[in-house]
Amino acid sequence: MAMFDRVISLWKSEDLLSQAWEESFQMMVLSNEMFSAAIRYLRRGEEIKTLKNLKKRDREINEFQKSVRKKVVTHFSISQKVEDFPSGLVLLNIVVDVERLGDYTKNILDLAIHYPDPLVSEDCLNSLKSIEDDIQSRFADTLIAIEQQDEKLGKKLLKSYRKSFSSISDKIVNDGISGKQEYKDQKEAAAVTLYARYLKRVGGHLKNITTTMLNPYEEIGYRPSK
Repeated sequence: MAMFDRVISLWKSEDLLSQAWEESFQMMVLSNEMFSAAIRYLRRGEEIKTLKNLKKRDREINEFQKSVRKKVVTHFSISQKVEDFPSGLVLLNIVVDVERLGDYTKNILDLAIHYPDPLVSEDCLNSLKSIEDDIQSRFADTLIAIEQQDEKLGKKLLKSYRKSFSSISDKIVNDGISGKQEYKDQKEAAAVTLYARYLKRVGGHLKNITTTMLNPYEEIGYRPSK
């Protein structure tokens, strides 16, 4: 937790690295807003123009990432604070994962654009609905854990990762490929399989972000060492 404590202390200061941290958190908030909207649009059906306009907001996430990178590099080019170096690396890792969250949100929007009907998860599979709910909840909880430095919540999220959406998503995909799960048509089979995989990927990047709170830098993205 010591390294993440240092990141939080930088957040409360006024230098470039603190500004980079603030922007990385704004990135996460924007990504969560886009992801939640994408799911709403997928479930109810939405006009193509609205879907495409939301996709364009991914450019804002990309601009945040560029800005964070620039501030981190500039900070270390003018600062002699070697102790800040690990914190800068943590920020760079976080924005990479947030950028990937934006990419998978765009994938979900593409699904909403090209699938001819609303995709209501519980009408297809109860297990798909459980993943959808789990990821939305995890996204919100990850923001809380990061902002409030809630190590207990972070550990809870990591502990339940493999037992929840990850294995369920794999089963949906594998059952679809093997033919164990039947769908009303090929379009639904493809849409459900892709959606389950996109949700899993979103959850995986949320996990990576959570590990920045708990792990030393070399173990970010992995379960904490025992």
